[in-house]
Amino acid sequence: MASMPVIEAAKREGVGKGAARAARRDGFVPGVVYGGGEDPISINIKHNVLLKALRAGKFLSTLINLKIDGADNRVICRGVQRHVVKDLPIHVDFLRLSQTSRINLMTPVEFQNEAEAPGLRKGGVLTVVRNEIELKVRASEIPDHIAVDLAGLEIGDTVKISDITLPAGTAATIADRDFMIANISAPSVLLTAEEEEAVEAEEGIEGASILDAIDAQNALTAAQTAVTSALVQHTISLLELWRDVGILYVQKNGQWKEILDA
Repeated sequence: MASMPVIEAAKREGVGKGAARAARRDGFVPGVVYGGGEDPISINIKHNVLLKALRAGKFLSTLINLKIDGADNRVICRGVQRHVVKDLPIHVDFLRLSQTSRINLMTPVEFQNEAEAPGLRKGGVLTVVRNEIELKVRASEIPDHIAVDLAGLEIGDTVKISDITLPAGTAATIADRDFMIANISAPSVLLTAEEEEAVEAEEGIEGASILDAIDAQNALTAAQTAVTSALVQHTISLLELWRDVGILYVQKNGQWKEILDA
């Protein structure tokens, strides 16, 4: 059975917003534990402890042993409220579970007997589609993993959920289709010597074509630059001529007027 992570908590005497704010100022996250036929309990959890558990992932689907003042409580998280700006936890809710409670949990998949799979020995590749499966399980019987036996599988064979014997009392939450978990695919085909030579020759031709195109583009750019330079020089010469003869031109009322330089 899967080992449960342990989170230490302390019972909170005060209730309401004032007590919750005081707990946050002291470095705790306020919370509540309810269900299981018992009265709700207000609790405080150290902020860094809860944050570490949240960052570990899958917190909402992990069965937890919540120790409240040393007493064990089998719980699962049913909600985490976060600060709207800082995205840090400010409140947490836990559901207390009994031995007969049924919950949905993500269970890791473990692939076994890879050395006994002919497809893998021939160079096939194990492609994992799902490394976890969500199962509906009893709180008292939570499997550590789901074993997938690869013995005898050839290239092209697939492993579906119907091919796996699930632990007693468990069932996949996806029940409307026989979904795939993994398959053994063929290895990548290596190029023959002739194919490699053909590819290299084609790449050489393409490379030469690219170089020719680059040379042509460079020549065109040089020609454009030369024309632009000539136009600029011609304009400068005209301006110098107008300056020497003392004539300027201005546009007035939509017509060009000649003005003599005094």
